Amino acid sequence: MTNKKNIKSTFSITASQMLEYLYCPRFTYFEYVMDIPQNEGQRFKVEKGRNIHEKVRKTNPEYLRKKIGVIDRKSDVYLASPLGIRGIVDEVLFLDDDTAAPLDYKFAEYKNKLFKTYRFQLIFYARLIKDKFQISVKKGFIIYTRSKNKLVEVPLKDKDFIELEKIVGDMTSIIQNCRYPKPTSVKRRCLDCCYRNICESTI
Repeated sequence: MTNKKNIKSTFSITASQMLEYLYCPRFTYFEYVMDIPQNEGQRFKVEKGRNIHEKVRKTNPEYLRKKIGVIDRKSDVYLASPLGIRGIVDEVLFLDDDTAAPLDYKFAEYKNKLFKTYRFQLIFYARLIKDKFQISVKKGFIIYTRSKNKLVEVPLKDKDFIELEKIVGDMTSIIQNCRYPKPTSVKRRCLDCCYRNICESTI
């Protein structure tokens, strides 16, 4: 088992870890403090979606980028930030207004609603871009591959980056201090949670 006391020198948070935290902070505790992995068998549909997602990405029409003023782009970019986060951004777009933006592909249909997880992934990637390229990031984009590659623009505000810092700070506190956090307030999430049998145990 990893020595959690020595994690400070190498630890950084990924987008997937952040999304698990947003679903329930105790995911962070059980998986990264107690070192109890999730049941990977439950992720078959996720993996299938990733495979189809990759195929559709390669056939995405260029006109979508010209439409939003892209003058340059980088694909599958690994970035790390002094904030203590890291990840691979599907596309980093450099725009004609001297700003940049993350573009993320989703194997999903667009139903006139932006999920919180989708939004925070963009904020996460935007912070990585800001720190790496020292450039302003005021928006991000999502392509919904199951809605004929529909492109959706998502404005990003200063308060979004402040909230991200709070989330990263709390996750870091849970992991580095072995702190047992409060569970999600959305109780229906507990019904099929892989940690439901140990969640209320005395740790």
